[in-house]
Amino acid sequence: MASETYFRAALGVIILLTTFVTGFHRFKAAQSGEKISRKDEGFLFALILRLSGLVLFIVTIAYLIAPASVQWSMLPVPTWVRWFGVITGLLSSLLMYWTLSSLGKNLTDTVVIRNNATLVTDGPYRWVRHPFYFTTAVVMASVTILTANWLIGIGCVVVLSMLAIRTPKEEQALIERFGQPYLDYMARTGRFIPRITQK
Repeated sequence: MASETYFRAALGVIILLTTFVTGFHRFKAAQSGEKISRKDEGFLFALILRLSGLVLFIVTIAYLIAPASVQWSMLPVPTWVRWFGVITGLLSSLLMYWTLSSLGKNLTDTVVIRNNATLVTDGPYRWVRHPFYFTTAVVMASVTILTANWLIGIGCVVVLSMLAIRTPKEEQALIERFGQPYLDYMARTGRFIPRITQK
């Protein structure tokens, strides 16, 4: 089907954009040379999170390069809805860039905070404490919609659930590092979604 080819091409573009944006900022953050330990995350948790991410990646790539292999998990989603997923997926790359540019060299892929970390409260961090996770959720929702694939959707839910479970530990580390300023920041912003009325 021709339209499926367009959706696969759109998925490829979204993957390339998000990989470039996140890879660029992770590379910049790593230039400090600081060694980041992942032991505070917990070995079992880190293993499950990364294996879930790997399985999601494999299924998504399977849709991209061998769609027949995941045809059995396709959903009857209207074409216009799938194009909406394409548009939000592409726009989320801009949101990802804004988020990671605001975070700067503080970026890590675990709960550990860098030695020279600063408290970021501007850009998208003005409204939510974890805009990177929010943006990741938008990307994953977009990919699920544009691929119309429930298997990819389940993988996205598992990965996002793991990130949500990890977040309180991350916030505790931020409280220990920044103290009252972070507690004040927590009081006026939502964790993943902006508060209706900010304090």
